[in-house]
Amino acid sequence: MRLLRAKEKKERALGTRLGLKAYRSQSPKSAMLRRPERPGMHGKKRTRAFSEFKQQLMEKQKVKISYGLTERQMEKLFAKAASGKKSVTESVIEQLETRLDNVVYRMSLAPSRIVARQIISHGHIEVQGRKVTIPSYVVRVGDEIRIKESKRTSPLFRDLANILKTKHQESWFAVDGAKYTGKVTAIPQDVELPCDINLVVDYYSR
Repeated sequence: MRLLRAKEKKERALGTRLGLKAYRSQSPKSAMLRRPERPGMHGKKRTRAFSEFKQQLMEKQKVKISYGLTERQMEKLFAKAASGKKSVTESVIEQLETRLDNVVYRMSLAPSRIVARQIISHGHIEVQGRKVTIPSYVVRVGDEIRIKESKRTSPLFRDLANILKTKHQESWFAVDGAKYTGKVTAIPQDVELPCDINLVVDYYSR
């Protein structure tokens, strides 16, 4: 219960749904619907505009918390993006979205990135027929991701086949619900992010 409240507090503090609590985040029980004000005794009274730096910091926190990254991972990710040939924003999005835990979540093989990291670490996920237990593993175009066949009877995946039938396909991957698999067909594009990534780029460009 304490962990659940801590997650809700993070979302309320940042004023954004971050999908940290799986199905609960999309339900009427979501803290962002029930208590949209920021936490603390003065939460309802906070109307003062944030400074530019504060806005950048908050957007950075959204990325960090949503994707489950450490500060060191964030710094390495943005440093790599800045040294590449692509635009920094484009490179950052690609690096974030091609993490295995994110791909599993985007394909709806897990209800949240937190759950995705758990099932990957426990050996439930295969990439190109091989078990991968590293959530940060980089998925490439053409890779097939699937729930390991011996794990499909787990209570974790009891309703997965029905859930996958209702999920829409994205432009950069395809999912076969009957086979508990998904395939990356292109570099992630037109991705809905929980933050203004340009403000995060500005933060790390200081």
